[in-house]
Amino acid sequence: MKFLIVGLGNIGDEYANTRHNIGFDVADALAEKYKETFKPDRYADLCEISLRGRHLYIIKPNTYMNLSGKAVRYWMQTLKIPVENIFVLVDDLAIQFGKIRIRGNGSDAGHNGLKSIQELLLTQNYPRLRFGIGNNFPKGRQVDFVLGRWSNEELIEMPPLIQKSVQAVESFATRGLAATMNDFNK
Repeated sequence: MKFLIVGLGNIGDEYANTRHNIGFDVADALAEKYKETFKPDRYADLCEISLRGRHLYIIKPNTYMNLSGKAVRYWMQTLKIPVENIFVLVDDLAIQFGKIRIRGNGSDAGHNGLKSIQELLLTQNYPRLRFGIGNNFPKGRQVDFVLGRWSNEELIEMPPLIQKSVQAVESFATRGLAATMNDFNK
């Protein structure tokens, strides 16, 4: 079985360690756990891992967030991976920091990366892990917050949250969406 794990983020040092790049951070942690590295490829940096007889292709699109769908569609078609075996890792303002929520479908909720994927896949029915970044920002400062760096307090809490997200990816690939949602959406 093949899976496409998509960590959403923006390329470039100015976006590293920002809230919007949590998808990249989780993808990096997953690759690191299996002692694999990303290599530049078409529309994305690519890493491959094997997990209990499953083959996981992990991508970090290099198209910038607003064009993430281009990378997802390309790799989905190239690797012949069905939409139900895609797992998108994304930040979410509507979820409290420290929480993750896994869904099998849903709207883009105003997230430009998800909007691009939905437009190019012609469906909103693909699994995703939404990593809560909270919404602790003054009115009109959403962009600054999303593209901002984690606070010192958040940074202290990040390692176990990223590891929990890595475990959710592993569960999705080995146990399926329903069991993963049941275990991680508590």
